[in-house]
Amino acid sequence: MRSVWKDYSYGWITLALFLLTLTGHWIFGWFSYVSEQAAHGQPVEVGEYTIQMLRDTLENWQSEFLQLLWQVGGLAFLFYLGSPQSKEGDDRMEAKIEAVLRAVDRNADQVIEKIDTAYAGRHTDHHYMQEQKEP
Repeated sequence: MRSVWKDYSYGWITLALFLLTLTGHWIFGWFSYVSEQAAHGQPVEVGEYTIQMLRDTLENWQSEFLQLLWQVGGLAFLFYLGSPQSKEGDDRMEAKIEAVLRAVDRNADQVIEKIDTAYAGRHTDHHYMQEQKEP
């Protein structure tokens, strides 16, 4: 039996760490704010604290979280979609495998043709993509 907790454990751990650090940021920010206000003889105002903490939180997210999110999430998304950059290594690997196969098997071209036919039409197939572009 599958469990949502087990299936998405990485996400749950990430969410827990996110909430823990966000809570810590706001708690320690409160102590810092109260200390600064006391040092300047100013009253402690929750509204002013909230504005400062929202500004600081969004500033941190903009510089760190969103940057990392784009680098990891964007790369994974583009790789999944099959961007040309994600295929560069695959094309090289395929060419090497075909070269090795041709070096050890006289019928390599037939084997390669059989494999290409069996896997033709997949969105990652280079030959299929070329056929789709040509009228």
